Amino acid sequence: MTQTPSYPTPPVGGPRPTAGGVAPQPGLHPYGYAAPPQYAPPGYAPPQFYGGPPRPAAPPPTLTPGGQPLASFSDRLLAMLLDSAVFMVVGLVLAVPAAIIFLVVVAPDISLFASDGSLGEVDFFHDLMLPLIWIDLGVIAISLVLAYVYYVEMMFKTGQTFGKKMMNLRIVPLDPTRSLDRRAAAKRFLVQQLSGFFPGLSYLDGFWQLWDKPWQQCLHDKFAGTVVVKVSQ
Repeated sequence: MTQTPSYPTPPVGGPRPTAGGVAPQPGLHPYGYAAPPQYAPPGYAPPQFYGGPPRPAAPPPTLTPGGQPLASFSDRLLAMLLDSAVFMVVGLVLAVPAAIIFLVVVAPDISLFASDGSLGEVDFFHDLMLPLIWIDLGVIAISLVLAYVYYVEMMFKTGQTFGKKMMNLRIVPLDPTRSLDRRAAAKRFLVQQLSGFFPGLSYLDGFWQLWDKPWQQCLHDKFAGTVVVKVSQ
């Protein structure tokens, strides 16, 4: 009778790995016998995937002498547009009573026809243009008063207008030992208003921050000794 040949029992955990091999994890195979060794050739290293060249780090924001980050041009532009939208609404509100005053007070005094039905004589400048000029001057005066209150009296207490608050910006003195006061806010307001009377000067004032180094100041900032910084919410 033929005897079944016997084989040596492999050690627990499988045979020892050859040179350069990786020892298998201890434990039994699900079917009850030891897991085979995982072979790796000598000097073999697992592949490393190439992720491309390292990305350059973003440049750190420019800081004021007080250590606060300066506001970007885009943030300041959006804040200015928001403030302009506020005063567009104010202008519309002022235009309604101005139109009512013209229609109720001025228009009835303009007589196109004489009492006999004939075409009357109208003094175009005295009867029409002069009242319009006075109404426009009144609207401009009220607008300037409101702008002063908005950009000086309200702003210097917190360093923010509505637009700057929405964009998390604040006006601070360039000198960190000082605090923003009414005088500095009035200087900023004065330069901003006067620049509007000269063609192109208001654009030069706003774009000056693009090449001003290192504090990125507009002309009204330089005159008032202020900078605009980015703040947290």
